[in-house]
Amino acid sequence: MAEDRRSLFVTGLRNAHAMENQAISIIKPQLSRIENYPQVARRLEQHLQETEVQLKRLEDILASLDEDHSTIKDWMLSAGGSMAALSHAMAGDEILKNSFANQAFENYEIAAYNSLMVMAEMGGFQGATNGLQQNLAEEENMAQWLRDNLREVTMEFVSREEAGERAKV
Repeated sequence: MAEDRRSLFVTGLRNAHAMENQAISIIKPQLSRIENYPQVARRLEQHLQETEVQLKRLEDILASLDEDHSTIKDWMLSAGGSMAALSHAMAGDEILKNSFANQAFENYEIAAYNSLMVMAEMGGFQGATNGLQQNLAEEENMAQWLRDNLREVTMEFVSREEAGERAKV
């Protein structure tokens, strides 16, 4: 049973590593296109830096288990994230679509880290708990920021549209 729990935990860690690579592939294109929402750009830049540290934490946890991340999973989810970001770029309400998608993705990450915390507990992987908790807290903070700022972003988008300005991200 202990080996099964270890295997499940390692798979979850590899999935989380790929998920964070996907997050980077979603954030970077958004950052390259933002022109009119500096508060969003600043927060995305901060979260991009957090995400890069989160990847390192996951790699450290995997290394402590004599494991490595999955290059195939990383690549597949990164490609999917890039495609999602590209699909929003064609929309006139790109900033809103990005805001909705970012909120959904943050909640996905929160669920993944909560699940990993349970697996760490059940498998006796206490050494992983601190890094997972740090990642979880950063995702929760980002999700809260997105919730707190959706009204402002939406109001700015609508005001720009009403003024006849292209409400480009």
